[in-house]
Amino acid sequence: MRIGLIGTGRIGTFHSTALGRLPEVTSLVVADADAARAADLAARTGALPAASVDDLFTSGVDAVVVTAATSAHAELIGRAARAGLPVFCEKPIALDLPGTLAALAEVEAAGTVLQLGFQRRFDAGYAAARDAVRSGRLGRLHTVRAMTSDPAPPPAAYLPLSGGLYRDCLVHDFDILRWVTGREVTEVYATGSDAGPAMFREAGDVDTAAAVLTLDDGTLATATATRCNGAGYDVRMELAGEQDQLAVGMDERTPLTSAEPAGPPAPVKPWPGFLERFAPAYEAELAAFVDVVRGERENPCDGREALHALRIAEACELSRRERRPVGMAEIPEG
Repeated sequence: MRIGLIGTGRIGTFHSTALGRLPEVTSLVVADADAARAADLAARTGALPAASVDDLFTSGVDAVVVTAATSAHAELIGRAARAGLPVFCEKPIALDLPGTLAALAEVEAAGTVLQLGFQRRFDAGYAAARDAVRSGRLGRLHTVRAMTSDPAPPPAAYLPLSGGLYRDCLVHDFDILRWVTGREVTEVYATGSDAGPAMFREAGDVDTAAAVLTLDDGTLATATATRCNGAGYDVRMELAGEQDQLAVGMDERTPLTSAEPAGPPAPVKPWPGFLERFAPAYEAELAAFVDVVRGERENPCDGREALHALRIAEACELSRRERRPVGMAEIPEG
């Protein structure tokens, strides 16, 4: 199988290495808006450089992996669909609902495959939590607590392009909440703080956010995120039921120190970032994409799944701005 990868930044570099290890991938063609950067990655990994994205699409690839800038995602998804090519794309499809819906319409009209990069679905801990909930081991689920805490803010130039903390960061928590519980969010109430670095205020974003989400069976969930967690990269989910509790993301590298005299100490080597924490999950989602392209499994995360998570993020942003609860019925479904 010949795969084209568009975007050779940090995540693109990681994905190129992971794809190169898959025996089904016989060749990898890489392209970037910066042709020199694509050529450099190709030289380091043994991939084939394309002089441009146009050249990549005419190079005989069987599928496309999109890790380009977010602003290019929808256009590249549409282009792959029109070419009849399956496409894997890092989230999001687009930064707004109209752009997302337009790209999904192109995929659906073409009858092609779109798999979105919500890698937590391939993490062993989240998979075990899903199994525990679905099997009834926890009993009736009454409370879920999800969090994503980045160790340091991104570059200031990234913020205006990110879509904001809910769409860029918490969208992962919204997706995995649905995937683990099997329930839908019916209402959200969200707030945020821009009391940290000034660049967040200048971008109209927040550096810390919290949301209360009501699920369709009455389960209550909270989701929090921050860009300023100096202890390290901390992604967790706690699920509490009438019979048992379970936590995802609790291990010897979790950047959390107990205040109890007999509690565990600070980790010796806390997680530094998302690539290190979720490396096996990233590899597994790409292996799954190859299997989807080969017709060996169903799509584990199609575009409509990504739309659901974005709609929750949109509801949270509306709730934060207007300081009120927002029902999901207020957010268009397409």
